[in-house]
Amino acid sequence: MQRKELWIAMALALAGALFWLAFFWEPAETGVGARAPILAQAPTAPAGGDFVLRSPSGPLSLSGYRGKVVLIYFGYTYCPDVCPTSLASIAQALSALTAAELAQVGGLFISLDPERDTMEALHAYAPFFHPAIIGMTGSPEQIAQVARQYGVRYMKRNSGGGAPYTIDHSTSIYVVARDGKLAAILPGDSTPQSLVGTLRELLAGAG
Repeated sequence: MQRKELWIAMALALAGALFWLAFFWEPAETGVGARAPILAQAPTAPAGGDFVLRSPSGPLSLSGYRGKVVLIYFGYTYCPDVCPTSLASIAQALSALTAAELAQVGGLFISLDPERDTMEALHAYAPFFHPAIIGMTGSPEQIAQVARQYGVRYMKRNSGGGAPYTIDHSTSIYVVARDGKLAAILPGDSTPQSLVGTLRELLAGAG
């Protein structure tokens, strides 16, 4: 009798499981068409805009480049790797332009390290990569303001052991169109060829 009751209980349990599977179970969605988690809205794109900073030749404003396409890079002269690499790519792109195209393009290197990057240092550093690249800096407050305009993040990091401090910073290349508006934000490791393509597109009035 006990064995018969056990079989009856097992049958009822199996029937209940099949009923739940048939009417209540919903398989997890995967692959194409699956519902993705709801994510927080991405932050708005940086506005860019005009600014005035100090250059070796005196105060210089972005508005002074109106009518030209401008490449802007934020970094510092003591940067051991990413800054020289990005600036070298920018320099190769500028060198690949025709003389007529180059006359309509500018390059700005904005130092995030006004403590060490003097006008003399910037005068030697930026044009070393290409004569069309001008070094700029300002007070810490001015630099912070321009960085906010372009969505640049940076932080001073003490190395310890008496070693010089470094600055962690965004490595993007900012492209400003002829009208002074921020037109593109490119990766810092963009190839010279891709930079040339962006420049020529904006020079032609596209985008």
